[in-house]
Amino acid sequence: MRFKESEILELKRSTSELKEALIAISAILNKHQRGELYFGIKNDGTVVGQMISDKTLRDIAKTIGDHIEPEIFPVIQNVNLRGKECIHVTFHGNEAPYYAYGRAYTRVGDSNRQLSAKEVENIILQKNKDRLRWDNKVCDTANLADISSQKLKSFIKNSGLSYRNKENSLDKLGLLSKGQLLNTAVILFANNPEKYFPNAKLRCAVFGRTDTAYIVDRQEYTGDLFYLINSAETYILEHIDIGMRLDGLVRVDVPEIDRDAFREAIINAFCHRDYFEYDSVNIAIFKDRLEIRSPGSLFGGLTIKQITNEMVSKRRNELIAEMFHRVHFVEKWGRGISLILSKEPTAVFKEVAGLFVTTFQRKKYIGDETEAEKLSMKTLSKRQGSESVEGVSEGVSEGVNDLLIYIANNPGERIPEISKKTGVPAKTLERWIRALRELGKIEFRGSSKTGGYFEK
Repeated sequence: MRFKESEILELKRSTSELKEALIAISAILNKHQRGELYFGIKNDGTVVGQMISDKTLRDIAKTIGDHIEPEIFPVIQNVNLRGKECIHVTFHGNEAPYYAYGRAYTRVGDSNRQLSAKEVENIILQKNKDRLRWDNKVCDTANLADISSQKLKSFIKNSGLSYRNKENSLDKLGLLSKGQLLNTAVILFANNPEKYFPNAKLRCAVFGRTDTAYIVDRQEYTGDLFYLINSAETYILEHIDIGMRLDGLVRVDVPEIDRDAFREAIINAFCHRDYFEYDSVNIAIFKDRLEIRSPGSLFGGLTIKQITNEMVSKRRNELIAEMFHRVHFVEKWGRGISLILSKEPTAVFKEVAGLFVTTFQRKKYIGDETEAEKLSMKTLSKRQGSESVEGVSEGVSEGVNDLLIYIANNPGERIPEISKKTGVPAKTLERWIRALRELGKIEFRGSSKTGGYFEK
């Protein structure tokens, strides 16, 4: 038999190299969880043997016990190899990281390298990933009565499975543990998930400038993750510009930011967020950009460079990701970032104060109104429920058109009142109203003190 050092085998000439031997044991355990070591064999494989007594074996066992943490229980034997006495040590352990003399090492070929603090952290995270996961924990405050049959039936149907009853369906999906609901079951299918998880929430806001000083609109939503994802998508579509193109004779709406791209970012935000954090997923629409903010930095030691250049992913919430995959919200290959960049190449990903932020650039506004003014009018007019007013020329500026929509839904208001509600300056409103009156679209009714504007 020829002895040769490897990633799981260490050779030492004698117990005079005991300290180096312990470093090798810890390195092998951190890399492979098991290995073996011989005393009495040179590192070139030559069997030289050594003097051995009962005390020798006890000293090896004691030194290992004193200087390797966590504790391991090796098997230490006196063996005869080619007529020479040697010591054979076999060891195993699943509690990495292991430390020798207070430091952690890893095995690289037949040598040992000290681990960095980041590498040690990643080993700890990997070891505890199931213990640290939020999505597979039991929600001991909820029970089957809290689960919506309608939501569950719809999901089961879309997953291509058959529905028998709540318990059977949740069990098939792996969302029960000893008959108890897991957090994933509750946040996806409960009638009121926010009752158990206050962070089952979405916050959305529109800002009239490139900072947060001027709020045009603000909304909060609570509910299951599917509802929140759809609410986020709808909110964005209601507050960004929608253009059009012709597909034959059919008009097709074209959002200024690709819909598939920002929907993917929304899904990623809810799928990969840190649910131990109290914060919600936040949508912020500025005049120049859209930001989708998710609590929690990248998972598993990933960097922005790795997810954008190497297109790799690690999932913080494996069970939630699995449920999303069943209804084709995500792919198991983790192509989300690649899809976003293929649709919106200028999208930017960053980590800020424990948040993962996806930013999409908005297209430039056209017209003589300020962007804040147009955004204010657009938000207010859309809130009234009207998409357009028949008869307004496409050549009329967007602000004028939106003002006509607003007046049609709020007849009899005067300029000061409109300005107060919309945030558009009175002088701008005067200019728009003058244009509408010249077009014959509106008229002033009543006295100069009590009258207001009406659509003709």
